[in-house]
Amino acid sequence: MLRERTRGRRGVPSHDGRETLVKVGCIGLGDIARKAYLPVLATQPGVELHLQTRTPATLERVAATHHIPEPQRHTDLDSLLAQGLDAAFVHAPTAVHPEIVTRLIEAGVATYVDKPIAYELADSERLVALAEERGVSLAVGFNRRHAPGYAQCAEHPRELILMQKNRVGLPEDPRTMILDDFIHVVDTLRFLVPGPVDHVSVRGRLDGGLLEHVVLQLAGDGFTALGVMNRLSGSTEEILEVSGQDTKRQVLNLAEVVDHKGQPTVRRRGDWVPVARQRGIEQIVLAFLDSVRAGKVISARDALETHELCERVVLAVQEQAS
Repeated sequence: MLRERTRGRRGVPSHDGRETLVKVGCIGLGDIARKAYLPVLATQPGVELHLQTRTPATLERVAATHHIPEPQRHTDLDSLLAQGLDAAFVHAPTAVHPEIVTRLIEAGVATYVDKPIAYELADSERLVALAEERGVSLAVGFNRRHAPGYAQCAEHPRELILMQKNRVGLPEDPRTMILDDFIHVVDTLRFLVPGPVDHVSVRGRLDGGLLEHVVLQLAGDGFTALGVMNRLSGSTEEILEVSGQDTKRQVLNLAEVVDHKGQPTVRRRGDWVPVARQRGIEQIVLAFLDSVRAGKVISARDALETHELCERVVLAVQEQAS
């Protein structure tokens, strides 16, 4: 239950002049938490932020950076849960997501977990079912659905969708690569396709058991969507293109939007636009916190469909290699 107190520095006023204080835990203080999420969470009014990591030196350094007081620093999950959290953000390694998310849901804590929910589809299915059974929110961090450049593409003709997310010199185990990284491509295509998908095809190349590139095609009535990841690319890049009705829109690295209709028109990210807002992280965090304050339960059922499609990609790539 959210706590109320008299109006002060960190609170959000309610209709009666009091304010709702949300106790929020951040579990795992790696790069994604430090660079993307904590700059948003640590500056939100009405949020009492608690940090948890098993590494004391990291905890001390990150907490000091964001002026988190000692009572709100934790080196184990038991201590964090004892605070009576309203919500938690899970940024720990994917391998430990099932254990952490299970404990949070069983404690009745609204949970936001970095993608993927888990490496194994059975674990993801179990956690989604558990959250629904307990009536607890489970949100998955598909921030690109909230990135302005991508969200605006949903209003553009989309007869052909092409998304590339490439890296340099990073072939990887197929399941790890697809669930940790290619899943963003899969979910973005699912978000943007303008109708039901009735055809799925997958091609990939493995060398020595490591996945070098993968191509996913989704097709339906009047549209085709292609997702590409090359881990031996000459560039680290992310490019989205949607086109139809003699128009095309490109989004380059989530920052630059190019509209083509005869002549290209370029819109670049403003100099003062935070990276977290450009990438949709600020928006998805605030939407999740708003749902917690409103007592609205979020289901991860749609996110599970993205995990199911990723599983099809993993199995198809493995079958091609056998």
